[in-house]
Amino acid sequence: MSIRTSTMQQPVNSPYSAASTAQDVMAGADLSGRTAVVTGGYSGLGLETVRALAAAGARVIVPARRPEAARTALAGLRGGACEIVPMDLTDLGSVRSAAAHIRETAGRLDLLMAVAGVMLTPERRVGPGWEYQLTANHFGHFTLVSELYPLLRAARGARVVVYSSGGHGISDFRWHDPHFRTGYDRWQAYGQAKTANVLFAVHLDALGRGDGVRAFALHPGSIITGLQRELTHRELVDLGWVDEQGTVIGKGFKSPSQGAATGLWAATSPLLAGRGGLYLEDCEVARVTEEDAPEGDGWVRRYAVDPASAARLWDLSVAATGSGPVG
Repeated sequence: MSIRTSTMQQPVNSPYSAASTAQDVMAGADLSGRTAVVTGGYSGLGLETVRALAAAGARVIVPARRPEAARTALAGLRGGACEIVPMDLTDLGSVRSAAAHIRETAGRLDLLMAVAGVMLTPERRVGPGWEYQLTANHFGHFTLVSELYPLLRAARGARVVVYSSGGHGISDFRWHDPHFRTGYDRWQAYGQAKTANVLFAVHLDALGRGDGVRAFALHPGSIITGLQRELTHRELVDLGWVDEQGTVIGKGFKSPSQGAATGLWAATSPLLAGRGGLYLEDCEVARVTEEDAPEGDGWVRRYAVDPASAARLWDLSVAATGSGPVG
């Protein structure tokens, strides 16, 4: 890892913490005249994010795999305008169509919040046989950001916020077999996809900073949302996340509003002006740890913020998707 990356990946004395909520972070914020895209913006952390941005006056565009569900969830939203655009992150044709629509209706894009994701899915193949979690969590967002980059550049100060997870500590990127051709492990696939989210932000920032486009990745914390839909109740109990009655008992678990706070801080905090390519947790810049150190508690694995690996993943993603006009 470069000296610069190691030096920058240090706390900045944020006034917020793990207990801070979306309302805390956005208090007094005025986003009038700003446009934001929020993937996954109609459930869980994405819905909390959209509510907070709209309440601050932003125009929010929500790409949605289930447009009708999105319309129901976002009905009566207060504040700025909200638009729903059909999009499936695992179908790159759908991603490009959604991006084309957004380019036609917006002259600039100030914020792109890549909140949508999947977790621990059974083995599924999409497109040319790609592994599902890597496609939904990384390739889909890579393509969307690439297609919308002209709008980000036009903002002259845009931020891209990519939701990763402490789960990136499960696995480095599997360069030898990213699509699990030799046997599927859903935990390893999730860990790889979350590492890809961090590496994506690192190299996007390196390429985009000259255009005023800065990128951040983050761990929102542990929150029970629809993200865990692939886990059975028994599995959630065995993991110690909920009790037999379904009550959340996991140590350090957050509410959805607390879970949305770090992403909103990444999108708006003046403390992050002039910075980027960083991994955040609990509304703060995380420190770097070695691969065998305990995950969580404000740390990011060294392999996940390595600039050489980030550039390598970028090239792999361009070759796979045919997108990537940045730079």
